[in-house]
Amino acid sequence: MSRIALTPELQHEYQRLFAACAIRPERAAEVEEWVEAVMADRDRYQTVGRRLDVPWFVVAVLHEADTGRDFTVHLHNGDPLTERTRHLPDGRPVAGEPPFAWEDSAADALHLYHFDRWSDWSIAGVLFKLEGHGGWGYRLHHPEVPSPYLWNYSTHYHQGKYVADDVWNETAVAQRCGVAVLLRRLAERDLIEFAAHGESAPGLLRYAETEASPWAEALQRFLNTLPGIYLKVDGLAGPRTSSAFHKLTGQYLLGDPRGPDPD
Repeated sequence: MSRIALTPELQHEYQRLFAACAIRPERAAEVEEWVEAVMADRDRYQTVGRRLDVPWFVVAVLHEADTGRDFTVHLHNGDPLTERTRHLPDGRPVAGEPPFAWEDSAADALHLYHFDRWSDWSIAGVLFKLEGHGGWGYRLHHPEVPSPYLWNYSTHYHQGKYVADDVWNETAVAQRCGVAVLLRRLAERDLIEFAAHGESAPGLLRYAETEASPWAEALQRFLNTLPGIYLKVDGLAGPRTSSAFHKLTGQYLLGDPRGPDPD
């Protein structure tokens, strides 16, 4: 089995895709309905997350992606909580006796899949861990198709899907919303915050002439929609991007030598 590593290049790809993620208009109401439902049950996800030091929103999107947010089944594989799992992974949870509380079973599933051993909860770190959980088949064998486990319901994904183990269908379309899309909507509504580890200048758009950033690329695309501004969209927040930002806001980007010294 090929091992995928979270390289700087892959980290940047995740950041760029998340920054440019747009939910398809015809799916917006469905995603919004999910957000309202998951916020009503946030305490349950927080209970599981606290046990394993995993963000509650990671638990929530896994619950949707893997079982359709069903609190009556095991997160491992959708078997009923009234008994131990019978399908792979079978015999879970090992501890306790059925019927199992959903929180206990979910914590066991996250432990089994080593989410409790993961520590990078930045945007890139979260998406890397979730894509690995969904399967690396798209990245390894069909890199032209962004994994629908992450990106379905967004403009990043159109079609192409594994319809069974190792069975690829070029025209099949995934049905369930991608976890990255759910996270994007939670972030848009300011309901979650990612950790800073592993990201350059996390949470801040800074002046940078040599280090490309997906946030700078998004800013450049926006600035190009304004009259009289023509920027190369390269993700480098250098003097021309900073000048365009100054034209809009009256301030240069943080770190621009033309602006005030940072604290």
